[in-house]
Amino acid sequence: MIHPDVLKYNAEQAEADQVICTRLARHISESLPEADNKLWHAHPVWFIDHNPIAGYSKLKDSVRLLFWSGQSFDEPGLSTEGKFKAAEIRYKELGQICEQDLDRWLDKARDIQWDYKNIVRRKGNLERLK
Repeated sequence: MIHPDVLKYNAEQAEADQVICTRLARHISESLPEADNKLWHAHPVWFIDHNPIAGYSKLKDSVRLLFWSGQSFDEPGLSTEGKFKAAEIRYKELGQICEQDLDRWLDKARDIQWDYKNIVRRKGNLERLK
């Protein structure tokens, strides 16, 4: 089930971005039925056992899909994001979303996880969960 705040976030986007956000939300929720979702830091994020797995945000010129452990996926199409283990892909139009890639990345997101929920307690050090 997609959280009402996520649905509201999607509805507030411009039409072209709204269809991207809606497709991503539906696909992530269907692929990770065990994950909870909510707005986190004002953006839709899916969590498994309170650990952030995947989420998206509207940027100036695109919608960024982020996988918190994505650098460990060893996947083409994802770019490094930040100083930890995250990787991203940006979409400017709905036709850029390849559902086969998305399925593969979401499977890896479930199977490869770094412990972000305890990163503050560990003073910025990440430990591999899976």
